[in-house]
Amino acid sequence: MKHSKEYDDFTKLVDRVLAVPHSVIQERVEEHRKKANGNPRKRGPKPKTSSASSRAVSVRKRRAA
Repeated sequence: MKHSKEYDDFTKLVDRVLAVPHSVIQERVEEHRKKANGNPRKRGPKPKTSSASSRAVSVRKRRAA
């Protein structure tokens, strides 16, 4: 069956995207997140901190109230 050039180009592109392993995609996303978090002028919600010291401060605030 004959397809248009655009269809063939699209299917080749989709095949190339789907050929990338999930682990590689996860590595790239993590690299991008680290780079984005280093930007002091980042817009949008800030990532939550999950350190023990931040939890200890919130516990002290609740006890003081």
